[in-house]
Amino acid sequence: MADSILRISEALSLGLHAMAYLSSTPDTPKRVKEIARRLRASEAHLSKVLQALARAGLLKATRGPKGGYQLAKKPEEITLLEIFEVIHGPLKYQRCLFKEPLCDGERCLLGNLLEDVNRLVKEHFSQTTLKDAQNILT
Repeated sequence: MADSILRISEALSLGLHAMAYLSSTPDTPKRVKEIARRLRASEAHLSKVLQALARAGLLKATRGPKGGYQLAKKPEEITLLEIFEVIHGPLKYQRCLFKEPLCDGERCLLGNLLEDVNRLVKEHFSQTTLKDAQNILT
């Protein structure tokens, strides 16, 4: 796998893809096992991600033989940013690659690149709903 400039954690990737998968049949609960098989992911890791999304009110969890996870809201009402923030907290602008900035941000080796990337990611995540993602995946 090639390195990528934009790194998305496995938890976020699982959350985004599981939610997009669930949006394709929003009224039908899906079991963790089925979603994990579809995403080729660890059931244990996926289960933790889905539980966090359920605690945040983005998913409904139903127990029993016909149970599983399903969206708690319509696909067009859930943005990728909401999913991001459940998993990682608020999306913060990164002004420097170092934990403690070496410069004031005015004379950065990368110019405005970090600012531009952060802005683009936030715009995309806040403007893209699960309905949009569903249309991309189908």
